[in-house]
Amino acid sequence: MSTTTLAALVPLLPFLGAVAGLLTGRRAPGFARPLAVLPTLLSTAFAVTVAVRQGGGEPLRAATELTPTGDAALPVELALHLDGFAVLVAVLVGVVASCVQLYSTGYLRDDPRYASYAAFVSLFTAAMLLVVYADDLIVLLVGWEVMGICSYFLVGHYWETQAARAASIKAFLVTKLGDVPFLIGILVLATEAGTFRISGITGKLTSQLAQFELSHPTVIALLLLAGIAGKSAQFPLNTWLPDAMAGPTPVSALIHAATMVAAGVYVVARLLPVFAASTAALVVLAATAAVTIVGSALSALAQDDIKRVLAYSTIGQLAYMAGALAVTDRGAAVFHLLTHGAFKALLFLAAGVVIHAAGTNSLAAMARMGGLTKIAPDAYWTMTVGLLALAAIPPFSGFFSKEAVLGAAEHAAFGEAHAGGPTPAAGWIVLVAGMLGALLTAAYATRLWLLAFRGEGPRASAEEHGREPAVMNIVLWVLAVPSLALGLAFGPLSGWFDSGSLAPSLVTSVLATGVALVGVVATYGAWRHTTALAASRAPMGAVAAHPQGDPALSEAEAIATHEPAYGDIASAPDPADPGRLLLGRLHETAAHGFRLDAAYRALFVRPTHAAARLVRFIDREVVDTYVRGAALGPRLLGTLVRRTQTGNTQTYLGALVVGSLLLTVAVVLVAAGTGGA
Repeated sequence: MSTTTLAALVPLLPFLGAVAGLLTGRRAPGFARPLAVLPTLLSTAFAVTVAVRQGGGEPLRAATELTPTGDAALPVELALHLDGFAVLVAVLVGVVASCVQLYSTGYLRDDPRYASYAAFVSLFTAAMLLVVYADDLIVLLVGWEVMGICSYFLVGHYWETQAARAASIKAFLVTKLGDVPFLIGILVLATEAGTFRISGITGKLTSQLAQFELSHPTVIALLLLAGIAGKSAQFPLNTWLPDAMAGPTPVSALIHAATMVAAGVYVVARLLPVFAASTAALVVLAATAAVTIVGSALSALAQDDIKRVLAYSTIGQLAYMAGALAVTDRGAAVFHLLTHGAFKALLFLAAGVVIHAAGTNSLAAMARMGGLTKIAPDAYWTMTVGLLALAAIPPFSGFFSKEAVLGAAEHAAFGEAHAGGPTPAAGWIVLVAGMLGALLTAAYATRLWLLAFRGEGPRASAEEHGREPAVMNIVLWVLAVPSLALGLAFGPLSGWFDSGSLAPSLVTSVLATGVALVGVVATYGAWRHTTALAASRAPMGAVAAHPQGDPALSEAEAIATHEPAYGDIASAPDPADPGRLLLGRLHETAAHGFRLDAAYRALFVRPTHAAARLVRFIDREVVDTYVRGAALGPRLLGTLVRRTQTGNTQTYLGALVVGSLLLTVAVVLVAAGTGGA
């Protein structure tokens, strides 16, 4: 079987599994798990085979025309583009999706809606794989939009809870807000370039012989950036991602590690020559990345919900990738995309085990429990690996990929980038924000680990807690391997990524590791100080949990009861939280995401509601008044005519005689008047 045929089967297999799962889920629920797991595993095996065959060499392409567009120069084609970036990202998507499907067989083992859930996960996977392999912008857009509708259904899986319903709608609307300019940007780009083929567009822009330049590169790049900011949850369209934690934990792992939010970064990497054609667009991308890195890290340090900490972490790590792209180093960006996919999937899936073990998603409550290391030892050790990778502590994978980003920013800041590359301003913006982000990332990762696993409360007994299904813990250890060791492959991987070096830079490595250790030590010191304050406090309110039951049930109850038990997202007023000590007066603002939602409500939601009320008033009091008036005359005339219909023959004859006399008199008068004239 040819490589291109195998590549075509990679997204097709999970798509067919999704269709079969949706059609047979209710009639034959016993087939739901095989239809979810087997196509995804086979697709992953094919993706690995494609990657091995491609080997980081020359791109492989195949295309067939789907439909003309009215212009012979702009057909829509089902086109595949297999280069080093695409094949490795496809492997990441397949591995994470397979782990999520396997994990879900245990996590949602008693969920009555498991069949539809698994089918949408498969469809989600197929859509992302289509985005990864697609060489046509319209085909890419299809996968892009399918992911949007899948996220709506999966985030709202616990639709019985208000949080899940609101989060699914918010995720859909915010991402669609960015998709409108994204679509316009695609159409403008294809019109100027004369093709929808991504390889054709980038080939024209990078060729020395083509002498091709875009007429409006800044406009096109900014239109595309709007859609990418929505999909990858970058400032100012980042508010939907923390709320999306109301969905099941495996969905969070899939969205954050390998699909949806990763799509935006990947598309920028594929279209990087378009963005590099505009210096202004690169500076805007760098500034957006810098604001997102710092803002999301501060917000993560103030969250009480363990999954919201990880959600803000994802926003910040995606911003690091965007920063690498702002200094035109897509190798560093995709390298960090790969390592982040591994350790972030691990962190979310381990968080699901922790939530089940603790019966709550509140870090403040976990800090009062203690004993979680004995109840969930697999989650403890693997989550420790994931947090070390997140904090970029060597030799864990996150260290090497984050240093590749900072090294690229350093080269750009000191003017060592290639000719026609980013400005030093973009490099300095990314470098300074990246260093500050390294400090804050280490701080909130340390805070999460200390609160979740180093509580001083009464020790729980492992025998009282139901053990998670073995498949869940196996998946954690599978993901722990790349989280620990994938970064060590920076040497071989450089040949797959434009042959640029991914080796850590000495200066940025020492500085970033130093500030990360400062963050760890400062947070540990603050925690030691605040734990003394917790000794005199009563334990936090308990959340109903079913340790012997479905882990998803514990999570659903934790989501539904978190705010009533512990307050809003500003967290419980707990002086034992080191985040409060470190942030001071900034804590409440950071916990609410710097009040972006409140600003949007004031600027957009309330004016829209006011306009809707005005339109309703005009429609009801003005338009309907004219409609009712137009109907009033015929209705009155009908009433008069109805009253003449008495059914009495004498009345009819009398009316006939009177009418005849009136007509005769009228004729005589008219005739007399005419004769006199």
